[in-house]
Amino acid sequence: MKLISIVTPCFNEEENIRELYESVKNVMLEVPGYRYEHIIIDNCSTDGTVAILREISLVDKRVKVILNARNFGWIRSPYYGILQANGDAVIMIVSDLQEPPEIIKQFISKWEEGYKIVIGIKNQSKENQLIFFFRKLYYRTLEKFSEGEQVKNFTGFGLYDKTFINELKKLEDPYPYFRGLIVELGFKRTEIQFVQPVRIQGKSKSNLYALYDLAMLGFVNHSKLPLRLASIIGFSIGALSLLVALVYFVYKLVFWNSFSLGTAPIVIGLFFFSSIQLFFIGVIGEYIGAIYTQVRKRPLVIERERINFDE
Repeated sequence: MKLISIVTPCFNEEENIRELYESVKNVMLEVPGYRYEHIIIDNCSTDGTVAILREISLVDKRVKVILNARNFGWIRSPYYGILQANGDAVIMIVSDLQEPPEIIKQFISKWEEGYKIVIGIKNQSKENQLIFFFRKLYYRTLEKFSEGEQVKNFTGFGLYDKTFINELKKLEDPYPYFRGLIVELGFKRTEIQFVQPVRIQGKSKSNLYALYDLAMLGFVNHSKLPLRLASIIGFSIGALSLLVALVYFVYKLVFWNSFSLGTAPIVIGLFFFSSIQLFFIGVIGEYIGAIYTQVRKRPLVIERERINFDE
């Protein structure tokens, strides 16, 4: 019997984690002919999540728990969890119930048809429409300016064949952009669209900084556009400044007594050019920071404890 590894990252999800476990279990009962393990990696929760995970894993040995030594962020922890799976296929599903477990059956069906990657695309969402609009705008922008193809409205929810997982294990990337790797590694894939339900219990742990971090990671890994914009805009503004300087010079020569330059254009120009410089210094800093992260080669996650992995 083939083994399906279901990986769930979580952080402070005491309201949802038990319901997710039950939902996954019920779905797998409807898919006969497979064994499954449910790997839940907890990112150092501070609520009652860990206690619930201990209760579940004590009763059901198919549930394997990884407890992180600290919060390693929502980029590294889920990726590390995927690398710990040994199934013939690995399914990633988050713990907030905004990715319907029922779609697992469709994932497995498409996988059996020969697809190495089957991903869920949230073409519609019942979340805040303004937030969903900005998410779609980001995906479109990244796709437009990336050097390769990008998948829009994709968060990682999907099924991945063990051959793809084995390639991930070879990368040794300390800060991976998993969504980009789906396309970059070139495995045969298909997509299943779904409507993202509203979060019923608990609050999202994705703050503005975390979203910015993920967005910049996507650009840094798959686009040189920000760096090239620095050169293009710098050249364009330099040419414009020279033109304006020549116009002012000629105008002053012609109307020497009546034309007064004043300080307003100087002040406005100074602040404008300074803001442009600071912006692109920040962009360059993002690329340097990404290089620095790769050079240090820190581990993705440090574990505090494992439960049921010896079963």
